[in-house]
This record gives sequence, structure tokens and C-alpha cells, in this order.
Amino acid sequence: MQKDQLFTRRRMLLAGVAALGSAGTAGAVLASDGEETVRAAAAPAPAPAPGPQARPALGPSAFRLQPLTGYGPPRTPPRKLKVRDEPILRISGSGRRMVLTFDDGPHPDYTPHILDTLARHRVRAMFFVCGECVVEHRELLARMAEEGHVVGNHTWTHPLLTSLGRKEIRSEMERTSDIIEDTYGDRPQWFRAPYGAWNRAAFQLGAELGMEPMAWTVDTTDWMEPGTDTIVDQVESGAAPGVVVLSHDAGGDRSQTVRAIREWLPYLLDSGYHLTVPRRRV
Repeated sequence: MQKDQLFTRRRMLLAGVAALGSAGTAGAVLASDGEETVRAAAAPAPAPAPGPQARPALGPSAFRLQPLTGYGPPRTPPRKLKVRDEPILRISGSGRRMVLTFDDGPHPDYTPHILDTLARHRVRAMFFVCGECVVEHRELLARMAEEGHVVGNHTWTHPLLTSLGRKEIRSEMERTSDIIEDTYGDRPQWFRAPYGAWNRAAFQLGAELGMEPMAWTVDTTDWMEPGTDTIVDQVESGAAPGVVVLSHDAGGDRSQTVRAIREWLPYLLDSGYHLTVPRRRV
């Protein structure tokens, strides 16, 4: 799909999701307890300790030596969840908590810089990844596991799910969950529909695969490449307790996103916000 077509489709679909968020009809998810952040120090801090979704991670060289499929323990069937009628837009919990999310990656030109900034400020985030990108950049998912970030499912090829049949949707979701488990060490518990375009089949299949649907509250509009200052303003003006922020680490030129997070992340911390991730379901 050409970039201008993607841009037009994204703008229409995201406008619909924004209207859903402003109506206040979607539910919230409880944030992880005790996931408070530390303000930036003069020198880069060590990477965050692994979080609740990360299994003990392999070192980079050991990771490359591991068989990727076929030799590990059998997969545990996901616990089926109640089917929702709408995605989660906010998190609940006390205090000034927010969740940072990044879609469409991983990408070797942008994801490492975002991970560096998060590590410098000792902040954990959620990455909704596409399976076809994971195939080429598994080492970035291994790093996410090592640094305690939560990885979610964003389908294999980033299609418009509302234009697909049920079998195609399942394939997009299931293949991505499988490669996340093989690479990250755990099956994803969260799913985000590309373009924010949900339908009944996506909710049902996500629940069958053990994933809750998560949307967002604040769109940075970085997918439009509006300029670094605009992205910074979107985050800073939209900051509030319970907010889920949408950004992207792939799907286009994300150099503006990389520069913007270096500005708005310290601002959020200095304003007393705690950047957290949802609780892991047992």
C-alpha cells in the first residue's frame, strides 16, 4: 500500500477511535503495582530490571545460538478471556500513572534509540510489534525482554482487519503470537488492531488467544510526521492520570519520534508522572 493511501486510511480510522475515546465508553486496565520511575541522572542509568512479563533473558551471543523453533518446551495454551465489546483506552490505579506504547516495529533505525532513552530514564513501556518485522530483528525483542518491556501483538503484516475474513485474522494474530513467544520468551497478553480498526472477530479471536485489546487515549500523531515540536506538544498537553500514549517506532520515518521522546519523557517525569505497564495476568 502506498504511503499516501496509508496516511488517508490512518487519519480516518484514528479519528473514529479518538471519538470512541472522548465518549468515555471503554474500560480501563489496572497498572502494575510499584512500577515507579526514577528521574534522569546526569549519566545514563543501568537498564531497568526485567519486568513481570519478561522471562530470564539470554545474552546477545547466547540468544543467537538458540534454536528458534521446534526444540523448546511445548507451548502452553493461552487462557481464554471474556470477549470485550470495545478496546481498553485507559489504565486504572492510584497516582499519576501513564502507559507509553509504540507500534509497528521493531525497526533497526529507530527502536534502539527509543530503548536507549527509556533505559536512561529507567522507564518501561509496551511495544506492539508486527510479526514480519520480528523475523528480521529478533535481537530487538530479546533486548525488550532483558530490559523489562511488555510486548504486544500488532498482527503479522499490519492489515486492515475489518477487510479480512475470520480465518485470515486468526492467521495474522496467531503467527505473531507464536513468533513473539519464540523470540521474547512469553506469549503476548495484549493485542492492538492496526489503524485502530476493530471488529467482533478481532475481539473474539484475541480473547481466544489470551489477549486483551488495548487502544490508546493520546495519539502523538507521529505517524503523520508533523514535526518534533508538534509531537512533544501532543504528549505534554494530553498528559493525565490513566492515559495511554500512542507512538510508533516503525512504519515510516520515525526520526521525529526519536527526538521528541527525548524531550517529553523528562517533562513527564519532572511533572510527577509514573510511567508504568499493565499488570501481568497469571
